[in-house]
Amino acid sequence: MTKLAINRLKERRPLDAESVDRFVARYGSPIVEGERATFLYRGEADEVHVRHRVVGLPDPLRMRRVGASDLWAVTTVLPVGSRVEYQVETVRGSTVVRFNDPLNTRLAHGPFGASSVCASEGYAVPEWALPDPEARAGEMVDLVVPSKALGRDQPVQVYLPARFQSAQRYPLLVVHDGGDYLAYAALRTVLDNLIHRLDMAPVVAAFLTPKDRLVEYANHAPHSRFVARELRPYLTERLPLREGPQGCCLMGASFGGIASLAAAVRYPDAVGSLLLQSASLVFTDIGHDHGGGPAFDPVVKFVNRFRAAPSAPVDRLFMSCGIYEPLITPNRSMAPVFRSAGMDVLSVEARDGHNWENWRDRLRDGLSWLFPGAQKFVYE
Repeated sequence: MTKLAINRLKERRPLDAESVDRFVARYGSPIVEGERATFLYRGEADEVHVRHRVVGLPDPLRMRRVGASDLWAVTTVLPVGSRVEYQVETVRGSTVVRFNDPLNTRLAHGPFGASSVCASEGYAVPEWALPDPEARAGEMVDLVVPSKALGRDQPVQVYLPARFQSAQRYPLLVVHDGGDYLAYAALRTVLDNLIHRLDMAPVVAAFLTPKDRLVEYANHAPHSRFVARELRPYLTERLPLREGPQGCCLMGASFGGIASLAAAVRYPDAVGSLLLQSASLVFTDIGHDHGGGPAFDPVVKFVNRFRAAPSAPVDRLFMSCGIYEPLITPNRSMAPVFRSAGMDVLSVEARDGHNWENWRDRLRDGLSWLFPGAQKFVYE
């Protein structure tokens, strides 16, 4: 086995500042070698840690000073195809500071800020998630939908595919956390590319942004009614959409997945398919606390009821989840429950966590399966 770069550095005598300078300039951080990833930090501190949310990996990962230098390092196993988001944490006396890795320019963004990214061998950003000058762009239209159910006017961004024709009937894709999917998961670019490449059929997409997400997405009857009885009829009156449940798919990640499933369960006559990503399918076993906190209480009650009396509100259901996130266990448990109820289920897992780039990277799997295009797509 080839000796790790950090170990070769540790063997240098003397280990002077110039050697460390050259090493850091050459490798940066992290250093990925096979299934090993070495994280580096340079600076004075009492302790330095790598902080992350990878299930099965100690958190924090404690870095060790390299010799008498100001370089800190820790090496961990990172299987091929993995992608991990992390930050560096320094401790000096009673002061603890957490920040993105200053030696790593690769960042992932989300509604709560940015994180550094470590990608192992075998991982690459899907090319269909990147802007393609050959793909014609769809049009975005801003609408405001009046809602008695929600007690307010609800802004909605609507995507019309390239070459949109009023004489053609389109399926409707309702996207929970739509603003985040657009900002952090490149969903507009993904739709443009997949439709252009015939990986998926053209769709009209409605992007929703909640006012109080933890309430409206946690099995909230007014939100379900808005989606099924207000939003869809409003759009159908103004756009050439397919009728019947097969003409509508709901999608969402985390709590957005619960909002999608809950609306389908309440209104199976309005929804034909679901795309759930890392859905918060948290439930309790007898005598066990779910541990999710008060915000999860209505979700747990909903999932518990569903497990006790499974139904098939839709024909087809796509699921994706990262194996490095806590939700992988309930998602794995719910897949056979959905199948036993009579739904056609495709479940996909990835070596990633609970984040927007994981959800972006699984979009072709779900959208091409639920909305097949002329180009046949082979699922791995």
